[in-house]
Amino acid sequence: MQETTTSRGGDYNVRPCTTEDIPGVININAVTLPEHYSDYFYYEILKDFPTTFLIAEQNGIVAGYIMCRMEYGLSMTRRFGLAKKGHIISVAVLQEHRGKGVGTKLIEQSLDEIRKQSGKECYLEVRITNQGAIDLYKRIGFRVTSTLHGYYKDGESAYTMAMSL
Repeated sequence: MQETTTSRGGDYNVRPCTTEDIPGVININAVTLPEHYSDYFYYEILKDFPTTFLIAEQNGIVAGYIMCRMEYGLSMTRRFGLAKKGHIISVAVLQEHRGKGVGTKLIEQSLDEIRKQSGKECYLEVRITNQGAIDLYKRIGFRVTSTLHGYYKDGESAYTMAMSL
């Protein structure tokens, strides 16, 4: 599954995360996002969903990550019914690596992995003020399906965005 994306900033290797990568992932989360998880959570997601937890690296340095899990429940893209779906828990790229296609490549590759596991749709939550991320998700094919009022600890609301696979 290893794939390399070439961009203005150089080559990025997108590959499955390993336990050795988790400290780098935790660091990216800490410096780029206001929401933080326990260290244990990252290791549990990696253990349970190793093919949808990906990192992008450049010269051996973790530049970004995407952490997803598989779920089964009510469809978010169809009016009625159940679906096997991917849930993008967290995606982040270090500031100095943004604008180089890294986030797009991480999301696209994770969607491919979700499809391989018979996922029929994918969803995520995003802060309603994070216009850059919202625009990226829309370019990939996600659409806003609902608003979760007061979703984050600081009281900010989130959009749920979903797409059919």
